Amino acid sequence: MNKFHRLRKSKAILELVKENQYTLNDLIYPLFITPGKNKKEPITAMPGQYRFSVDQIIDEIAGAREQGIKAILIFGVNNPKSDKAEYAYNPDGLTQQTIKEIKNKFPDIYLIADVCICAYTSHGHCGILVDGKIDNNLSIEVLAKTALSYARCGVDMVAPSAMMDGQVAAIRQALDSDAFTQTAIMGYSAKFFSSFYGPFREAADSAPQFGDRSTYQMEPANGRQALREIEADITEGADVVMIKPAMVYQDIIWQARQLSRLPLAVYNVSGEYSMIKSAAAAGYIDERKIVIETLNSFKRAGADWIITYFSRQAAEYLNE
Repeated sequence: MNKFHRLRKSKAILELVKENQYTLNDLIYPLFITPGKNKKEPITAMPGQYRFSVDQIIDEIAGAREQGIKAILIFGVNNPKSDKAEYAYNPDGLTQQTIKEIKNKFPDIYLIADVCICAYTSHGHCGILVDGKIDNNLSIEVLAKTALSYARCGVDMVAPSAMMDGQVAAIRQALDSDAFTQTAIMGYSAKFFSSFYGPFREAADSAPQFGDRSTYQMEPANGRQALREIEADITEGADVVMIKPAMVYQDIIWQARQLSRLPLAVYNVSGEYSMIKSAAAAGYIDERKIVIETLNSFKRAGADWIITYFSRQAAEYLNE
């Protein structure tokens, strides 16, 4: 008879035989930047998360850095909007200014900037529209310009999330042509058309004004297609691939881990965060235990990096 209980008899032996454990080195903390000064605006749908002005985001990063968090992912919100999303690549834009400020204050923080245009378009879609439809080629031109503008401000990595065909290749070419060969790319390689993004759209003011994003984000029922998209990003020059969302796509995480030896990131998205927060607030679950179990499950599935709004809580649990 197997005696599995012998390796469960104490906390010490449980820790010794633990196969997977998230660490501080795995965490990427996503933050929202808003125009103005001295702003820390609560996001109603995401308890404990805020939209920060540049001065306030510096304080937030300082606190995260003291906890041992080494990487930040930023999103500019409440931006000027237009049909062609010109503000996305404005050299004096909000995200560009924030990159400069963060790298000036914290040169050791690894800074990643999301590259999309849904927060800059008047219609809220992730690409440029021509006759009411996404024009893929025009869209990747804007995405490349935007990524290049971030690189010129000192960002370490760009993360194209628009799910336009060829976006990684267009960005890699733009960066290399301007001598930013050391600026890395994390592809949102398998970004599904998910219902788990709802709270983010409040945070980023980026909901489409009409229609939806099903024509360019991935069908949630498809798995083999996700692997093809991941392979495409790798071929185009991605340094890291990402799967989004994470919790109900762990089969994709596992398969992606078998597919490639590149670093694999997962995005523990807003809806996943808010569900845990809501259930914990109602007393249905133990938030600390659920967060730890969730993050460890991503590691078990094969993730290297975890982008999560729980980053500071997760760091606190590790530091206890």
